[in-house]
Amino acid sequence: MKGKLVLEDGSIFYGELVTMAGSMGEVVFNTQMTGYQEVLTDPACCGQIVVFAYPLIGNCGVSAAFAQAGRSFVQGLVVSELSPRARNWQAEGTLLDYFQEQGIPCLTGVDTRAITRHLRRQGTLRGIITAADVNVAETGACFTEVCGENLVDEVTVQQAYELPTTGPRVVVIDYGTTREILRYLQRLGYSLIVVPAHTAVKAILAYNPDGIVLSNGPGNPKGMPKAIGIIRELIKAKPIVGIGLGHLLLALALGGDTYRLKVGHRGANHPVRNLLTGKVYVTVQNHGFAVDEASIAGKELIVTHRAVNDGTVEGMRHRYLPIFSVQYYPDTAPDSADTQLFNEFLTVLRKGA
Repeated sequence: MKGKLVLEDGSIFYGELVTMAGSMGEVVFNTQMTGYQEVLTDPACCGQIVVFAYPLIGNCGVSAAFAQAGRSFVQGLVVSELSPRARNWQAEGTLLDYFQEQGIPCLTGVDTRAITRHLRRQGTLRGIITAADVNVAETGACFTEVCGENLVDEVTVQQAYELPTTGPRVVVIDYGTTREILRYLQRLGYSLIVVPAHTAVKAILAYNPDGIVLSNGPGNPKGMPKAIGIIRELIKAKPIVGIGLGHLLLALALGGDTYRLKVGHRGANHPVRNLLTGKVYVTVQNHGFAVDEASIAGKELIVTHRAVNDGTVEGMRHRYLPIFSVQYYPDTAPDSADTQLFNEFLTVLRKGA
């Protein structure tokens, strides 16, 4: 079936619809060559139509082992070529099977690099995947319905649960964390209690945690005033580390500001410099907002990590309190400052125990 991606600026990209049509979302591009299933099941992609710049997607199939959540949260996928076969000993099915099972619209046969260049020039845009014969004028009114500011309620856990180890007890406030980040924290020695995003401060402290982790997740951090208020209270009570969205919320809770990036950072090859050591690490990132560095100047926060490509803030720490944060995904950067950071946090927690 012929289909198309219609952007809010009027641009149209035609292709073949291999699954259902009718999805609306924020159109973003991702430059990863591998790890497409991890992207599709990352709660940080909630509300998005993902365009993969790499031309061949799906050749490794899908497997439950690679899923970062119980289901996919993307609104649709746009690819140049979709592999009809799975060539991986771990594969449990093809990517097309997965789309049909999950009800994810997929448009293929598209020049995704042309879309990527367009988005780089124009910035992130809203879009619709629809059948080719749908009147473009009829889609215009739909753009106001997409791209909600607060998407965390759609991805957070509904009930608290524990992932115990013998290490310090940490409450993970789940704004849309991935399974791999939780496994990473466990491997480092943390005993985890994962709670819903808007769990009250009193309920969090009732677990008697040694520290708090503010997880990654989707959406605009400024659309979460309740979460920011909770974090402000927790800052007074416990050591804290923030990841991704948690990093942005922490900045807002400490009096800083955030802003929307023109196209965001989404891919597996983003270099980040640790300003404390001078080392550069290649990281996985998936975010569309950043901390306004000018807004934290003169406050009790210092920048510890910076993106090499555009100079944006990728990590912070409090001058006096045991509070740290990173914007990128710490579980994917090899042998890097993120391990050093989380080991330092672990040491702080053990000293306080």
